Amino acid sequence: MPLHYYIGTSGWHYEHWRGRFYPEKLTKAKWLEFYVSHFTTVELNNSFYRLPSEAAFATWHDFTPANFIFAVKVSRFITHIKRLKNSEEAVEKFVSRAKILGEKLGPLLYQLPPNMHRNDEVLQSFIATLPQGMKHVFEFRHPSWFEEKVFEILYKYNIGFCVFDMPSLTCPLIATADFAYIRFHGSSGLYSSCYSDEELADWVKRLANLAVNLKAVYI
Repeated sequence: MPLHYYIGTSGWHYEHWRGRFYPEKLTKAKWLEFYVSHFTTVELNNSFYRLPSEAAFATWHDFTPANFIFAVKVSRFITHIKRLKNSEEAVEKFVSRAKILGEKLGPLLYQLPPNMHRNDEVLQSFIATLPQGMKHVFEFRHPSWFEEKVFEILYKYNIGFCVFDMPSLTCPLIATADFAYIRFHGSSGLYSSCYSDEELADWVKRLANLAVNLKAVYI
């Protein structure tokens, strides 16, 4: 099976992109149409704060190309409030809504809070409740999770490990599933720094090595 690279951003509805990415006179209603003409995926970020409506998911599905993929950031209620515990009902509701994207639904991203320390039992119990046949990926923001035992748990269930780049924390460059998931938060300033051509060229080499034997890479 050929390797596919999906490249996009976290969200597309940003006012400060007007004039930088979106043409000055382009209406907001046309922003998604313009975005998908340049990128092959997007990470839905607003779903972290509030579950989008069924109509919103249906619209995103219908107004994007057939080969476009949506990664969906899972609700903070599950990751930050419930902290992966006793969240079966919330996960079921979230997944049911995300499935409206149909064949365009890509990885579900579980971004854990930076003060959530490693707990293998909680992780395994939560993973056991996740629906099969879907792509799940975890972004661990506390370094205590960066251990071989945790990676083995993810390997066992074909769960993705989110590789991220940020100035305050060094993240391992590994893949624990048949796909890789990469997030660039900023090399020198969190959410506020650009990447030079040299930095990106270095990442191209590193990701090419990581992607050997994988089916997809989401960036």
